[in-house]
Amino acid sequence: MYDDPATMEPMLPDTAGDRADLSDLALDLVAESARAVGQLHPLTEGALRALLRTINSYYSNLIEGHRTHPIDIERAMRADYAGEPARRALQLESRAHIEIQQAIEGRIASEPELRVCDPAFLCWIHERFYQALPPPLREVEDPSDRERETLVPGRLRERPVQVGRHLPPDARSLDRFLARFANVYAPERHRGQARLIAAAASHHRLAWIHPFLDGNGRVTRLFTDAYLGAIGILGHGLWSASRGLARNRAEYLDRLAAADAPRRNDYDGRGNLSLAGLADFCRFFLQTCIDQARFMGGMLAIDDLHGRIQGYVQLRAAGTLPGRPIKPAAVPVLLTVFLRGSLPRGAAAALTGYGERAGRDVIAGLLEEGLLVADSPKGAVRIGLPMAAVPYLFPGVFPMDA
Repeated sequence: MYDDPATMEPMLPDTAGDRADLSDLALDLVAESARAVGQLHPLTEGALRALLRTINSYYSNLIEGHRTHPIDIERAMRADYAGEPARRALQLESRAHIEIQQAIEGRIASEPELRVCDPAFLCWIHERFYQALPPPLREVEDPSDRERETLVPGRLRERPVQVGRHLPPDARSLDRFLARFANVYAPERHRGQARLIAAAASHHRLAWIHPFLDGNGRVTRLFTDAYLGAIGILGHGLWSASRGLARNRAEYLDRLAAADAPRRNDYDGRGNLSLAGLADFCRFFLQTCIDQARFMGGMLAIDDLHGRIQGYVQLRAAGTLPGRPIKPAAVPVLLTVFLRGSLPRGAAAALTGYGERAGRDVIAGLLEEGLLVADSPKGAVRIGLPMAAVPYLFPGVFPMDA
């Protein structure tokens, strides 16, 4: 049990010598993330960001052992909940994750001076998330007497805990540890690629502090998303670090545990904790983010996207997939709206090559399916991404069994 913030050293990995590749990885991530956004229209980018919030929710909760079907998450966002209590609870959990991420993005956009590393912000994330959960998901078992207690949203833990072999800091010293955390990792203290390395290191050290009785994993991942958003990485929000971490869950947990380890020898830094362990975690985290940015960049390549839209429409036209058949003339409409962001209804109907009435019928069908959306009955149309179509338009964003 630790009670001195100095025991959290080293706070940042050395980027010299055999760890110089961390700077290269940070630069690679900047490039891949920018490539992912490409020339997307802001309206299309907004639709994709909404999809990524669902992806983040699915995978961050999956890391904690909670699997919620993406269709159930989509229904939860419409307040369409299952009658089964356990399934409904998972829907509420997923919705809470999406809503707090959206709230974080809103604060970053509207509060230029927002301090994402401050304890108050971390407690706000925890409070907003847990306030939206049903009572059963707020209960935590005390391992000392097996009694269950209900945690208070946003409150720092007040008793000792153990995470595997790791004993986090004493509850009475959490304020000092979090103050040290905020001071070292504040984005304004870093420049260039050093900010991304600080983001990776802070992810581990926040998990190591384990400030809350429960929910630390999800709060840490939401915090890291906030950190990346606050430092303005172009394209962030169009790829999901949580997806990569969940797909490599065993290694993610192993890397976290390895960075918990004490200093191994005189060649392993001068702090209490392993410098090599922290560097290895940062390397794993940055490479995971690069892989995810590269994956989504590939998904957004226009020629490939065109082929996937065409394939999906063909399956629907042939009646191979559930739902009313979609006419092949929908393909140019969907691709053009995706590229341009929006189109007046008349212009969208004209792209079908049909007469006015038949063209408007195609648009009406796409609106009913959610493949197009509009703000008013006669308003311009923009792209929609209903969950039933996502596995065909963006294969692999969810696992096959989802």
